[in-house]
Amino acid sequence: MSQATKRKHVVKEVLGEHMVPSDQQQIVRVLRTPGNNLHEVETAQGQHFLVSMPSKYRKNIWIKRGDFLIVDPIEEGEKVKAEISFVLCKDHVRSLQKEGLWPEAFSEVAEKHNSNRNRQTQPELPAEPQSSGEKSSSEDDSDLFVNTNRRQYHESEEESEEEEAP
Repeated sequence: MSQATKRKHVVKEVLGEHMVPSDQQQIVRVLRTPGNNLHEVETAQGQHFLVSMPSKYRKNIWIKRGDFLIVDPIEEGEKVKAEISFVLCKDHVRSLQKEGLWPEAFSEVAEKHNSNRNRQTQPELPAEPQSSGEKSSSEDDSDLFVNTNRRQYHESEEESEEEEAP
């Protein structure tokens, strides 16, 4: 099977299927990704441990901090105690909540996570009109996003006046 065909089937499986965790499986939340296809997760009871990503998901499915997973326990593991069996998207989370299978400890986290994503995709509404005594919104740039990957250049009014004087 070619890599493209494999990727297509894996993505279709993750996005399309509705997965219900079995008795041994548990739902966990990703805290961080230390590397080597390992992810540090937290259970609903507050336990922290590492889980491994199976080879079928590697380079096909990306997992980031805050995502939810269904994991299978590994008995012989000391540090790595489980393996990822399914990656939950927001539709899967909603259906598990409706069925009552979602852990109560993750209810607030899932709602915040979904509301943050919704806020990012919706355009911001224009601000209320300001009174004539205040600065216009075009002059006040304090609320704009600052890209930390670029150098910050600060212009002062003194420099611009000196350039115009010759």
